[in-house]
Amino acid sequence: MSQDGRPAKRALMDVEGARAVMLAGIAVSPAEAVPMDRALGRVLAEPVVAARDQPPFPASAMDGYAMRAADAPGALTVVGESAAGRGFTGLLARGQAIRISTGAPVPDSADTVVIQEDVQRAGDAVTVPSVRPGANIRPRGGDFAAGARLLEPGRRLDGVALSLAAAAGRAMLCVRARPRIAILSSGDELTEPGETPGPFQIFNSGTRGVGSLVEGWGGTAHRLAIARDDAGAIAAAAQQGLRAHDLLVVIGGASVGDHDHAKPALSRLGMEMKVDKIALRPGKPTWFGVTPLGPVLGLPGNPASALVCAELFLRPIVAAMLGRPAEPVFRRARLVESLPANGPREHYLRARLDSDEAGSLVVRAFEQQDSSLISIFAAANALVRLAPGTAALAPGALVDVLPLDAGC
Repeated sequence: MSQDGRPAKRALMDVEGARAVMLAGIAVSPAEAVPMDRALGRVLAEPVVAARDQPPFPASAMDGYAMRAADAPGALTVVGESAAGRGFTGLLARGQAIRISTGAPVPDSADTVVIQEDVQRAGDAVTVPSVRPGANIRPRGGDFAAGARLLEPGRRLDGVALSLAAAAGRAMLCVRARPRIAILSSGDELTEPGETPGPFQIFNSGTRGVGSLVEGWGGTAHRLAIARDDAGAIAAAAQQGLRAHDLLVVIGGASVGDHDHAKPALSRLGMEMKVDKIALRPGKPTWFGVTPLGPVLGLPGNPASALVCAELFLRPIVAAMLGRPAEPVFRRARLVESLPANGPREHYLRARLDSDEAGSLVVRAFEQQDSSLISIFAAANALVRLAPGTAALAPGALVDVLPLDAGC
């Protein structure tokens, strides 16, 4: 209590400290095996190890003729063919060659391949120039050897990674289960897109924006029905979401107004508050707690604030569930225009990140930064981070920038 008898104000937690507290309460999703054709975008839970060499034999890198380098230059007799998937099984004697295709196995009795553009052929005779031993031959295991770790846990599987896994012969891959995220908005002022709004209602955009980000980060998002401004209704909806999901995200209802019921509602479910408020702009009302049914992240109700805080806190939580690095990765860029001095909270400005003519990163923060403006966020591709108490910055000053994208 303070000296005047009022409850003492709790110090605001800084952004990095709040994120660390949140991540400490997050468990890694279990592993599951999925077929290769359903693995795109999933995150590996165990390494992919090569079971055999690739290629599994010396292979021709060109269309031409396999031969002994010691027999060149001169006229050789063509005695057979090695094609992809159908190798030559005989032995080459002195003065002999075989026709060979790109990717086909090179017989042990040959030590070089001469490309077809460099020879002259007449019937079964082929005249070849001098060629060095080993020319145009891909060695066995030249791509990877048996036992090599090709892909590490935490790798998000894109087309290249899947091609590599397929080259290793993997039909099934062990991946992390997609984190199941329930998203709940509350408020009598909200109605769903497609419905006819009342005279004092707005469309619910927060759950769609945050849900789409979750899907892009590798989780699955379940948007719950809008809960009205009633602690009992919010508690019932939250309980439903927590029972079937790994994390509940509550958007709105956590400020200091008479109709902000989110925290009291969750306290009915036995929530232990871990993060109450954050020294952050926008996003001071962001909070985090743990219930017996699972963790809860509270995001601000203003859409832009919710999206900023989703990038700063929800994205790292999803990454941690997937066993991936969770800390945001910032870059440095030069300001195109000046910025005023910052206040006591860490400030994230919606901005446009580009490259100048020299290829250096430059960033322009938008003039309008009101936390309700989604249109400004749609034009942004980065957030400029200003530390508390940062002095006014002139054009050309270096600042920390968090690039925005939908991927992990």
